Amino acid sequence: MIRITRKVFDDLAIWMVGFGMFIGIVFPYFMLLMGVSGAIALTWWFRTACILAGLFVGVVNIALARRVVGDKLRLLADHMVGIEGNLKAISGKNEAFDCSSMKCHIPVDSADAIGESSQAFNNMVDTLSRSMHTEISIRTYTQMLTNHLETDKLCSHALDSLLEISGAQGGAILVEDSGEMRLISSFGIRKPEVLLDNQLLLNVLKTESRNIVDIPDDLMLDGVVTDFRPRVSILEPIKYKQIPMGIIVLVSGSLFRDDLLDTLDLFSRSLALALHNAMVHDQVQRLAAIDPLTGIYNRRFGMTRLHEEFVRAVQIESAIGLLMLDIDHFKGVNDTYGHSIGDRVIRQIANVAREALREGDILIRLGGDEFMAVLLGASLHDVSLTAERIRRQVEERAISFGDQRVQVTVSIGGVSFPEKEVAGEQELIDAADRALYHAKNSGRNKVSF
Repeated sequence: MIRITRKVFDDLAIWMVGFGMFIGIVFPYFMLLMGVSGAIALTWWFRTACILAGLFVGVVNIALARRVVGDKLRLLADHMVGIEGNLKAISGKNEAFDCSSMKCHIPVDSADAIGESSQAFNNMVDTLSRSMHTEISIRTYTQMLTNHLETDKLCSHALDSLLEISGAQGGAILVEDSGEMRLISSFGIRKPEVLLDNQLLLNVLKTESRNIVDIPDDLMLDGVVTDFRPRVSILEPIKYKQIPMGIIVLVSGSLFRDDLLDTLDLFSRSLALALHNAMVHDQVQRLAAIDPLTGIYNRRFGMTRLHEEFVRAVQIESAIGLLMLDIDHFKGVNDTYGHSIGDRVIRQIANVAREALREGDILIRLGGDEFMAVLLGASLHDVSLTAERIRRQVEERAISFGDQRVQVTVSIGGVSFPEKEVAGEQELIDAADRALYHAKNSGRNKVSF
């Protein structure tokens, strides 16, 4: 249709009024064809009445069009303006797009182009709302991942977020470490360790592709999941630069949303990057804490651990023991056999001491041929037994190279808190040092307290 003005309803009014007047002009001649006398049909008053009637019909039609169609278009425009205002208000903010169906949808009450436009608008609003919720979820999730560098904490918080985002009632995160799969975090699963041997998970790692498992209603489950009947599970691989790093397991009692499946890959990739950074951080932390020659804690990190354990012992009123070890005549070993053999001797002393200590005790290389052992919850009696065990085992072992054997001994000084009253861990170290020097000055290869 030829446009006359820049407003559709003004154009419609002109065309409707014009068409009404045209009908009013030609109607008298139509009456002649119908057999009406020209004395009536062609009179000026009849023609005027026809033109006025056509004009009136055109005006009524445009009024009805504005009322029926215009109100619908105005409602659509008002909703669009309202959504635009909401979007501008939350622009740059970490806020969700608040647009429920009752608030933003337009009633679809006609099966025509207007109804189709209203339905298309409602669908667009729903899609926009879901997209913005997903974007905010991804942003929040990514920010959360960047706040954690420890692998265990990272996976625990990531699983909490994934459960909230997906609506799943249970889940787990498993990570491949040094060729072995480790369960890092789980929720809602009674026996999550059984996942480590699950063939489906192994297939996901092998194929590096998502696996959605539908669980039939008649399938009998042996208490795998608590509090709800699982209906579907998602096994999502965690890949960093196409290298599988682990698996996300999500279990739900109802079907997952389609949009979750579309965006789960983004969550997985974000977790993969954060997990890679966490593992690198763990390796750096380990290198910073470990003595490279012996594989035990170095002095800096060991002193930090001693401080932490001493404070804890004071708080819970528990005992803590301390051993200072020194290799007897170690300078002579280096001078006679060389530093390579001296390093082997140091490694052997560390291995012997590590074997003699209990799980949870802490072994530290202070430097050179000096070691310190922190015995958690150990009384002076426990300290003496451990010290004597280390001294005896060192004495009984020898290092062979070629046709020669190197045999060394150690002197050990020990102390236990609170049997020895001290104000801090440094005084505990000083007491153990004094006991060590007493052992060395009284003949070496001895334990002193």
